[in-house]
Amino acid sequence: MRLKVGQTLRSRTDQTAVIVVRAAAEEVEVTCGGWPMVGTPDAAADRQPPADRATEGTQLGKRYVDASGAIELLCIKPGSGTLAVNDAPLTVQAPRALPSSD
Repeated sequence: MRLKVGQTLRSRTDQTAVIVVRAAAEEVEVTCGGWPMVGTPDAAADRQPPADRATEGTQLGKRYVDASGAIELLCIKPGSGTLAVNDAPLTVQAPRALPSSD
């Protein structure tokens, strides 16, 4: 699937929903719980059991990025599945340090 900034993706394994903040130019497969994420609520209604290895979970309000930094997703609904792009798990983006206000 080709991602677009502002696009909402929903998990087929749990309640996880994310918004695309940064998208790669090439097509990628975004998964949650081992199953591809979908763009419509109706398609997300067809629940699937999560894969055994994909149960790390997502946290509300956290940004998830891939290793290259080309893809960034903002979690708007948490769940129990692990987010991944092309079978590589996404990591929580570390908060940026603000300059001191001496």
